[in-house]
Amino acid sequence: MFWTRLASGIVLMAIAITFLVLGGEPLFWLITVISLIGLFELYRTVDMEKSVPAVVGYLASILLDLVLRAGAHEYFLPVLIGAMMLVMACYVVAFPRFRSEQVIMVLFGLLYVTTMLSFVFQVRMLEEGVFLVWLIFVGAWGSDTCAYCVGKLIGKHKMPSKLSPNKTIEGCVGGVIGAALIGFIYAAVLWDFQRVWIAFAVIGAASSVISQIGDLTASAIKRNHEIKDYGHLIPGHGGILDRFDSIIFTAPIVYYLITLCHLGIQ
Repeated sequence: MFWTRLASGIVLMAIAITFLVLGGEPLFWLITVISLIGLFELYRTVDMEKSVPAVVGYLASILLDLVLRAGAHEYFLPVLIGAMMLVMACYVVAFPRFRSEQVIMVLFGLLYVTTMLSFVFQVRMLEEGVFLVWLIFVGAWGSDTCAYCVGKLIGKHKMPSKLSPNKTIEGCVGGVIGAALIGFIYAAVLWDFQRVWIAFAVIGAASSVISQIGDLTASAIKRNHEIKDYGHLIPGHGGILDRFDSIIFTAPIVYYLITLCHLGIQ
């Protein structure tokens, strides 16, 4: 199991590095496909993955990504509202075939998966985005690695949440400090400006906190629906949402902190 997880992790990292460096159309379509798979996995938790409302969700997801790709951000909300109206129309016409919680999950997916994952592409498209986009992974996967190592070494106090019986407070703090340190070192290697060093450290720390919330959110949804993994697409890791749960939360916060700090937009 360990070697399977390690091998698939290496392959996944190689794919991520390749597409993040390429940016542009290759990254856009990769994020679009990942979003569609993520939606499918999420909809499957409520037995909606092959329903008509789900099809509306898939099509709306593609359209939302295309709107962002075109830079027509002013049309994003109208498309989202239009998708909501169509899904609710399906709900009304087919009543009582679908339950309200199933329909709500379809709409939730467009925000939770499509919208939030799109920020990976949006960060990459910023000026200096080829360097800034890695902050998303510092806050997600880097933080997770640091939290795991610190938790294993000195973790004693369990987290109060029932969702994470093996997580410790020391591990969580270690993840935040580790992500901040990685961000600081990364900035120090690339830039000579101390303001950027501090900004990267702050972004790393903040995104670490958010990524841990994202991880627990995905776990909560799985617990509610009594499933172990969202899927089996990635050997040893589960589905797309199992591997990208923290990325989903980290990408938006990194984008807005970059904007707030006036990095990559001059």
